[in-house]
Amino acid sequence: MARNKADREDIVREATALVERVEVTVPTMAEPIVIGFRRDGSASFYFGTDPVWQFNSRGELRRGFVDGRLLKAVAGRLVTMERVRTATEVELRSRPLSDEDSQLVLASEAARLRPLTLAWQAGSIRIDRQVPTDSDVACRVQQLLEVHAESFVVAAAPHSR
Repeated sequence: MARNKADREDIVREATALVERVEVTVPTMAEPIVIGFRRDGSASFYFGTDPVWQFNSRGELRRGFVDGRLLKAVAGRLVTMERVRTATEVELRSRPLSDEDSQLVLASEAARLRPLTLAWQAGSIRIDRQVPTDSDVACRVQQLLEVHAESFVVAAAPHSR
C-alpha cells in the first residue's frame, strides 16, 4: 500500500490477485474506490491509499490500513502493527486494540462504507474500469454491501480463508 499518491500503484491494472476488480466513482467521495475479489471470494476495498479494508471469504474483517496504521485480526480482535526501524532491521510490533478502540475502528469502517452503499442503492455509482470487462463485479459488490450495511465481524485470523 503506497504512502503517497506519487508511488500509488494502479490497483485495477496491477492487483492480479484480485481476479475481479472494479474502480468506481461516488459523487460524494473525493477519490475513486477500488473493490476487488480474490479467487476464494474474499474482498478488498481501497479508498485511495488509506483506508484499505480486506475481508475473508466469509465477509469478516481480516486486515486493514487506516490512518497510516496496519491492522490485522487475531482471535476475533483487532491488533495494530507498528513498523519500528532499527539500525539493522525493521520490526513489526503488535499491540491489541482495546474494545473501545476496536469499536471506533469498526464504526469508522461502517461510516466509510455507508455512502458507498447508499450511492450504489441509488444508482449514482459510476463504473470507471473493470477487470475482467465481461464480469458482473458490480453485482458482487452490491451483494457484499447489502450484507454488511451496518455491522462487521472481526475474523479469527488475518488470512483470506
